[in-house]
Amino acid sequence: MDEFRGRVITQDDVEIFRGHLSQYKMHQLGIFNEYFREDLAYIVETVDTLSILRELSFRGIVTVEHYQAIKKQCGASVFAEMLVEDIYASGRDAVLGFWESLYFLQNDYPHPNLLGALDELTQTGETLEQKILLDLHGHDLPEQLKACQMEHKQYLLEKTQNLEEHTVPGTSQKPQRFHISERYLDLIVASGHHFRERTQHEVIETGGKHEHYLQKVHSNLERIAPNRLFRWCHRLRCTPHAVIVCGVPGVGKTTLMQKFVYDWIAGELYQRFAFVFFFKFRTLNTKEEVSLQKIILDEYPHLHKNLSEILQDPQKLLFIFDGLDESAHQMDFQSSELCASPHSLRHLNVIVVSLVSQSLLKGCSVLITSRPTRLASIDTKVFPRVCEIMGFFPRQREMYFQHFFGNQDIAKKAFHYVRENGMLYTFCYIPSYCWIICTVLSMCFKDTKKIVQLLPKTVTQLFVVYVSNILSNHSQDLDRAKELLTSIGWMAEHGVMNHNLEFEEGDLATFHVTFSSKLLSSFMVESAHSQGVTYSFFHLTIQEFLAALVHYLDYSAERLKEAVEKAQAFEDGRGEIFIRFISGLSDSSTRSLLKPYLGDLSSEASRDVITLLKDMTRSVTTHEDDGVDKRKTLNIYACLSESRNKALVSDTIGNNTIFEFSEFHLAPLDCTVLAFILESYQEVERLDLDACFIQTEGLERLAPMLHKIKDLSLSQNNLKNEDMPIIYSIVTHSECQIQKLSLRENGLTEECCGQLAWAINENTSLRDLDLSKNKLAGEDFYQLLTVLSKPTCRIECLGLMEIKLTPEYAPSLCSLTNNAQLTHLNLSYNFLSDTGSSHIKDLIVASPSLKEIRLGTNDFSEEVLADLRRMQTHHPGVNIEI
Repeated sequence: MDEFRGRVITQDDVEIFRGHLSQYKMHQLGIFNEYFREDLAYIVETVDTLSILRELSFRGIVTVEHYQAIKKQCGASVFAEMLVEDIYASGRDAVLGFWESLYFLQNDYPHPNLLGALDELTQTGETLEQKILLDLHGHDLPEQLKACQMEHKQYLLEKTQNLEEHTVPGTSQKPQRFHISERYLDLIVASGHHFRERTQHEVIETGGKHEHYLQKVHSNLERIAPNRLFRWCHRLRCTPHAVIVCGVPGVGKTTLMQKFVYDWIAGELYQRFAFVFFFKFRTLNTKEEVSLQKIILDEYPHLHKNLSEILQDPQKLLFIFDGLDESAHQMDFQSSELCASPHSLRHLNVIVVSLVSQSLLKGCSVLITSRPTRLASIDTKVFPRVCEIMGFFPRQREMYFQHFFGNQDIAKKAFHYVRENGMLYTFCYIPSYCWIICTVLSMCFKDTKKIVQLLPKTVTQLFVVYVSNILSNHSQDLDRAKELLTSIGWMAEHGVMNHNLEFEEGDLATFHVTFSSKLLSSFMVESAHSQGVTYSFFHLTIQEFLAALVHYLDYSAERLKEAVEKAQAFEDGRGEIFIRFISGLSDSSTRSLLKPYLGDLSSEASRDVITLLKDMTRSVTTHEDDGVDKRKTLNIYACLSESRNKALVSDTIGNNTIFEFSEFHLAPLDCTVLAFILESYQEVERLDLDACFIQTEGLERLAPMLHKIKDLSLSQNNLKNEDMPIIYSIVTHSECQIQKLSLRENGLTEECCGQLAWAINENTSLRDLDLSKNKLAGEDFYQLLTVLSKPTCRIECLGLMEIKLTPEYAPSLCSLTNNAQLTHLNLSYNFLSDTGSSHIKDLIVASPSLKEIRLGTNDFSEEVLADLRRMQTHHPGVNIEI
């Protein structure tokens, strides 16, 4: 977060800020409150609860205990919304005090959403009210243009008001249509330029970033709601005119744009734009030399009479271009080849670049969507705001299941199953993956006799069940099923290896694929364009699965080895899921699910893959500090996890029981993979997860295996009080072998001390505990200190550095002399000061086994420091570090 830190905010700065706000009347503050409502609720939910409540209490606005109780009872989201509502209802002074508190808190919590709101309020305050009202009510247009606008909105309404949901493949059910307001679920959109040098499959990488973003309080990812895409950008101090929204396949880019346009039509979003033009790059591919005017009229012929007048006010126009990755035209946004007139004939790429660079229709706004991999190859500096769709929040995943199943009992049962399965749950951040998973589970729950056998445990098994159920619905085509899947499998593999997601009729002919087959239509969709017909798989991962499956349907040792080597060589990581599917299909129980429909799949392919996995595993170590090597290690571990082959793990990894992943971001999926590896061992010497950002979900995935680690380091993972039940379950496990545990520099506070005390009291193995750099000071800290001071306590090394201890704790610290095992104690970087120094001296003198105590930076005077140095002379058995 250092990139967001400015100068330290002083009380004088706060007074100036309050003076700035005081110029506004209550009705204006109400307009601002409504405008920033989502931001404020999100900020309150994100910032440390106790810190914000204490600031508000200091200003006499709220009672800390009351709102803490609300949060415990209702959860963080409800608490945040309620606090914002209550403050506004409390009147002008409360509203000013709330903003004042937020302004002061940016010292310790420089979250980009907080900085952005404060910056927009102070930098644009004089015109902000006008901008808000313009977005609410729009421009006052001449009657002719107003009628034209209504016609245009009606035209777009017919195209955007409904969402179509696929039905279970292979059935005769027709796709269902729903009003977009019934089924649309909000997606996380985060700002940032994160598209260079991708070394992972984009679905996996973004899944990891997604979880990191959700959990990490001091994230440098700024949450951007749709109504903030064209709002003030505090990084560049401007209102952006050009925005890119990117996202992996299936994450909902097009749906987000559809909802954006629908909300504009309904008057709920950006009425500053009198006209919105929505295009898809895929439909523009045939256009060579063309004018902007013709592009618009080809899509919106009803604008013919008024287009010239419409284009005279560019600042009232928004152009949306969906699917840059599907464009056949190369976009160079730094190009000097530009056009200035909407009537000029130019190549499509020149027109788009000219709109973005403002040489064409200066003042207009442009919104473009793309896959991240396409953005990695272009210069996006000309875009003031670059965002990435991260997918569903956990709550939205659950809502999706409820919508899909309708039956609440089945929805809960299905979601619980997925929630307990780290592999499947992580992929649920992508809406289209949610659909695939729900589709498979709906098939499983229909057959109660086979439910245990059918429920997938890995991503490979998910797609095996998906395919087997399609085949079961096409019993009349089973004679040709293997032949057809072989043909489309080789076409899919060709596409994966050559980064091809769309296929033309010539491609189908080359691979002997006949699209007239009903079975084929369960895997691929036909799209008609003005330039012809193209075919694509329902989802990229279906293509990747079929590309892997074909090697078991039509085995060739040479082609298999070549495919794996080529997939491994892709620097952007796009071959990873393909290799995981290849690995997962090596498991005979996984392949057996397809046997009734496709016969025996190649056991020779399985043996070859296991040999390849052995070679891959032996080629990496877990001791490398280089991030690329750690990623490579985890990718291979993921393949082992998909294979479900524990014997292979012990055979290839062998006696290596030291796992080092410090300062390497582990996504929850990585944690699930690592848990599978750890499961193959009776005990593990060391697991270093310092600064891996594993947080709640990652910790949950690892928890069942962590009791067998002798030396476990979980420092700098932003673990919270809410995570203490998981830590408790690990430390109190009946077979716990943990001797050394580091929880250093997390987000733990006094609230967790009670449960931590119980855990230590029940544990018999722990000898070294580091709790440094957590805010543990408070009433509940005494419970922890009581347990640590028991004669039966086995803790030998105790880290309590920088936990906010003040002189009042010094007398109680003396009780640690009762712990006859304590040899090393770190109390440095606290606030014990001279007032507490006498008790610390007593602690040193009376401790029966103390060998080292660290007391540096405790606000001691020179006189006290001199006394401590003299004590060192008289007590040579204790090393006193000051």
